[in-house]
Amino acid sequence: MTASTTDLLDALDGRLIVSCQAYPGEPMRHPETMAQIAQAAVAGGAAGIRAQGLADIALIAERLPGVPLIGLWKVGAEGVFITPTLRHARAVRDAGAAIVAIDGTRRPRPDGLTLASTVAALHADDEGAPGDGTLVMADCGSLEDALAAAEAGADLIGTTLAGYTGERPRTDGPDLDLIARITERLPGVPLIAEGRIHTPAQAAAARDAGALAVVVGTAITHPTTITGWFAVAL
Repeated sequence: MTASTTDLLDALDGRLIVSCQAYPGEPMRHPETMAQIAQAAVAGGAAGIRAQGLADIALIAERLPGVPLIGLWKVGAEGVFITPTLRHARAVRDAGAAIVAIDGTRRPRPDGLTLASTVAALHADDEGAPGDGTLVMADCGSLEDALAAAEAGADLIGTTLAGYTGERPRTDGPDLDLIARITERLPGVPLIAEGRIHTPAQAAAARDAGALAVVVGTAITHPTTITGWFAVAL
């Protein structure tokens, strides 16, 4: 692990990462809007940003230089759709993401490559190149995914897909049991807790369960959903 990589992980240790994403067709689905939300999140204390789409990633990287940026590219909405191929991963990296988030499950990938081959290719791209290397975050749905992703060479593990792949029930709130199990089995691999973290108490619980850092998206950056929570309550 290089000194720069260690610095990046140290910057995220025990901190909040805010996911700035909007769904297709929504009024906020615009790079300028997402960049402004990201800037507001950092002003509020976020240590990192997670963003989707090349235009959003590029603009956020420009507006927030030095802030750790996790980038991804969603293609479709089912199966392997989070940065599903090596081509997508390279494009996310080239757009300015310091960490490239990819589907880290054991499901077949659209380009036929294995997860290990994808991670190895991204790491190989950095060999001999000046500057920082690319970190790969594997978005996993189960302990078995996490173990396989670590074996494949992923630099970070995320619980992003817990409850969405059919291997684990969808918990009401973060899957704290999965976070604890992964950190117990993979003590040397940084874990990023993500998924259904809707309150500060849940974020703290995810950290206490062993996560290096915590990603919060919907509860901070998706007003349509937040409004819906209050509307239903009334």
